[in-house]
Amino acid sequence: MHIVTLDSNTDFDGWRKAARALATNDVKPAEVTWRVRGATADLFDDQAETTLPEVPEGTFSVPASFVELAQSAILHRDPNRFGLLYRLLWRLRANHDLMTIATDPDVAQVNAIARAARRDEHKMHAFVRFREIGRERETRYVAWFEPEHHIVELAAPFFARRFADMPWSILTPDLCAHWDGSRVSFTPGVSKAEAPSEDRLEEVWRRYYASIFNPARLKVKAMEKEMPKRYWHNLPEASLIKPLIETAAQRASAMIAEPGTEAHKAYKAHKAQKRVEETVMARKPKAQTKAHETKAHASKPHETDAAALETLREEAASCRACPLWKNATQTVFGEGPAHAPIMLVGEQPGDKEDLAGQPFVGPAGQMLDRALDEAGIDRTKVYVTNAVKHFKFVPRGKIRLHQKPTTPEIKACRQWYERELAAIRPALVVALGATAAQSVFGKITPVNKSRGHVVDLPDGVKAMVTVHPSYLLRLPDADAKAREYQRFVEDLQIAAHAMKRSVRAA
Repeated sequence: MHIVTLDSNTDFDGWRKAARALATNDVKPAEVTWRVRGATADLFDDQAETTLPEVPEGTFSVPASFVELAQSAILHRDPNRFGLLYRLLWRLRANHDLMTIATDPDVAQVNAIARAARRDEHKMHAFVRFREIGRERETRYVAWFEPEHHIVELAAPFFARRFADMPWSILTPDLCAHWDGSRVSFTPGVSKAEAPSEDRLEEVWRRYYASIFNPARLKVKAMEKEMPKRYWHNLPEASLIKPLIETAAQRASAMIAEPGTEAHKAYKAHKAQKRVEETVMARKPKAQTKAHETKAHASKPHETDAAALETLREEAASCRACPLWKNATQTVFGEGPAHAPIMLVGEQPGDKEDLAGQPFVGPAGQMLDRALDEAGIDRTKVYVTNAVKHFKFVPRGKIRLHQKPTTPEIKACRQWYERELAAIRPALVVALGATAAQSVFGKITPVNKSRGHVVDLPDGVKAMVTVHPSYLLRLPDADAKAREYQRFVEDLQIAAHAMKRSVRAA
C-alpha cells in the first residue's frame, strides 16, 4: 500500500507529481491511499508516508482536457476525489479517448464534481458583499463568505481585478484572501465571529436593490435557483426578499392599473388590426373555431422545454469555452418563455447585466423595451439572449468599458445559442447588431445591407437583422437618434408581422 500525503486540499501540483510517479511505475489505483496534511484523523494517520518511486525514462501523455478538468475537480470537497482522479489517469494510459465517453462513470463523476466546484466559484463571485471598516485613509473592505468547496484561491484573482483600487479581505472558514493593492495573500480560515457586522452602506444597498426589483418579471423558483437560500443570511438585501415577493402581485397590479403613456401611432394601428382579426374569428362557424383551437393546442410545447432551458442555464453557468469567464461576474444566460415565438439575440451582457445576471436590464434593455412596446411586441412573450454570455470589458478606474467580442469568442459561445434555439424553436430570430448577426448566420454579416429583410436559415427558422439598441444610445445628435429609433421600431414591426405569418402558416 502506498500512502501519499498532499500539502493541502488544493495541492494539484503535489497530486500531479505523485500520480505521474505512481502511474509510470504501474502502481494500481487500489494500492494507493491519498490524504491531506493536517486534515481530520483517519485510519492511516499512524502510518508513515510512502516515498514516491522514481519516474523512469520515457513518459506518457494525457489529453489537455483532463488536466484542466482535474484542476477544477480537485477543488471539490469530496474526500475521494484524489483517488478518483488517479483512477481516471490510470485508465487514460490504455484509452487515450476515454474523456470523450461522457457516459463512462468515472468521466461523468469527475465532470460533475468539477462543475460543482466551478458553480461554487461563480456563486462566490456573485454573493460576496463587502462591508466598510474604518474611515478615509484607514478604510478597508471586509466580507464573510462560506464556500461549499475549496475555491477561495481560484476565486480571489477575480476580486483583485474587479476591486483593484480598494484594499479588501474575504474571510471564510477554510481560507482568507487579502488584497493590498498589489498582490493577493492568504491566511488560515477564521470563524464568523471575526467577521464585521452591518455597516453604514448597507441601507443604501438595500434601497438600490428594492428600486431595481421588478415584480412583473418575478420568477420565484428561478430566483431561488440562482440565489440559493443558503447564501441569504450573508446578503444585506436578503431581509427584503421575502416582503418583496409577498407584495409582488399587489405591486404588479398597481403598475398595470396606472394610466399608460400615449401609444405610438404604429402601435395603435397594430391594435386596431388585432381587433379586426378577433372580430373575424368570432364570426367564423364553431367547427372552424374548434379546429383552430385544436391546431393551437397541438402546437403547444412539451413541458420538458422549460426543463431543458434550465438544464442549459446550469451547464452554461460553468462554461469555460473562452477566457471571458475569468473577469466576468457570472454567466448571463437567456431569459423568456420556452415557447417564445420570437428570439432576440444581442451582442453580450453589459455592466448592469453582468451584475444582475439577466440580459437587457440596463439602458439598452430599457430602450429595447420601449421599442418592442411601440412595435406591438409583448416583451414577456419574447426570449431574449446574447451571442456571447460573458461580459467583456477593459477596466478604467472604477468603470468597466465594454469591448467588442472577437470571432473566436463568438464561435466558442455559439453552442449555447444553437442549443437555446433548438429548445425554444421560435418562428423568428432577430439578430440585434453585427455580433449577433455573426452568431445567427454563422458568418460576418453587414447590418445596414441586411437589416429589415426576413430570410430562411438552413434549419427552417426565419431570421432578420437590425441594429443593437446600444447603437441608438451612442448617437450624439438628437435628430439622428430619433430617426434611427423610428427605423428600429419599424424593423421590429416587420419582425412582428413575419412572426404572425409564420404562426398562421404553421
